[in-house]
Amino acid sequence: MRITVVGSGYVGLVAGACLADLGHEVVVVDNDERKVAALNAGEVPIHEKFLPELLSRHRGQRLKFSGNLPEAVRQSMAVFVAVGTPPTESGDADLSYVESVAREIASAVVDYNVIIEKSTVPVYTSEWVRKIILRNGADPAAFDVVSNPEFLREGTAVTDFLYPDRIVIGCDNDRSAEVMRNIYEPLINGSYSRRRDAIPQPDGTATPARLIRTSTKSAEIIKHASNAFLAMKISFINAVACVCESVGANVNEIREGVGADSRIGSRFLNPGIGYGGSCFPKDVLAFHAVARECGYDFRLLEEVTRINDEQQWRFLRKVREALWTLRGKRLGVLGLAFKGGTDDIRESPALSIVQSLVNEGCHVTAYDPAAMARVQEVTGSTVQFVDSPSEAAKGSDALLILTDWEEFSGLDLDRLRDELRYPIVIDGRNLYKPEVMAEHGLTYYSVGRATVQAADSSAEAVTNQVDAA
Repeated sequence: MRITVVGSGYVGLVAGACLADLGHEVVVVDNDERKVAALNAGEVPIHEKFLPELLSRHRGQRLKFSGNLPEAVRQSMAVFVAVGTPPTESGDADLSYVESVAREIASAVVDYNVIIEKSTVPVYTSEWVRKIILRNGADPAAFDVVSNPEFLREGTAVTDFLYPDRIVIGCDNDRSAEVMRNIYEPLINGSYSRRRDAIPQPDGTATPARLIRTSTKSAEIIKHASNAFLAMKISFINAVACVCESVGANVNEIREGVGADSRIGSRFLNPGIGYGGSCFPKDVLAFHAVARECGYDFRLLEEVTRINDEQQWRFLRKVREALWTLRGKRLGVLGLAFKGGTDDIRESPALSIVQSLVNEGCHVTAYDPAAMARVQEVTGSTVQFVDSPSEAAKGSDALLILTDWEEFSGLDLDRLRDELRYPIVIDGRNLYKPEVMAEHGLTYYSVGRATVQAADSSAEAVTNQVDAA
């Protein structure tokens, strides 16, 4: 099938590359000429596992990049709209980009097209997209509007697309539903996973994919409700972690006991410094705004956001607990992206904490496997960037772990202890067992677990200073 994808951001670029790998002829359209030129030149603008491989495999053949939306629409049966929907000051999704695309699509609809919402949008958006296209002169029989929410996690977006938990299609008639089924047929019948050149299937995923057909309104709500629920799980376990710290319990043990219940599950019950990224903060706000417009005060979502924001403050309090005063302190930082596996720093709690420390007069030396270039554009010379965790730790008063990159969970602890000025590690992601850190002579602060003290006299001296204060 010939397919147009509008928008070359995280969702659009991943969707375009994966649709090409399923065998479709895909044109990714963007109005940023520089991005189009860079993509055509072979550049990969985001850090995403397997994406460079797919772009290299299909660029110039099944996958092309263009700035001409009307021409791409006229040559396609399906048009995925994957443009940004940033939050406004009130928390509502800004749908101006979606509206602009809908107006431009209207002039190009000739034969039958299925216009597919791939951006995260509030309920009723599909109805408005249809109205805008009709107002701009399109034949009502020449198109349908479908909602097909994405459930992609940054860092695993390619495998999430190709080996999904479910494919949700919000279709209000059989004709558009049949087009959607044809698009995803290699995933629905399992034939993609059997291909010799298929992207490797992750452990724990099931094939073939489950197809769920709903109304367009239900599909739109499914996306917001899913992200809000996952954000709630994170805030819930962080709230539990606060109780654990007060009574001396271990949140990891709580997590294991609670997560073993099949009705709850352990995924997203990971205590830390809070969620971030381009989805959860925005989607929780947007869902709350949608509910408010519909006459329901969804106060639970306010609490989810409050707990999440408070986690950064609580982590900064741990840093003060470990070091007493912060001005003039040298701190090594591991992790700047909002999560491991991506270079995305949007709404990153790690970056927010770093900026707070800099504002308090700390000298921050930071390392991140992928996000340093993006952070440097934001922080300039206020943060020193280095090439390894070892360099970040060297001479620092403490080491802070802020992002759950896999490589940060396997550090040489003896070397780390020797490189730090004081053997203090403050872990916002609970990557280590406290008893192991103590055995290696490290004072270790984590989330929802008791602090363990190193036997090292310099660390005890710092701790005694804090206790005296």
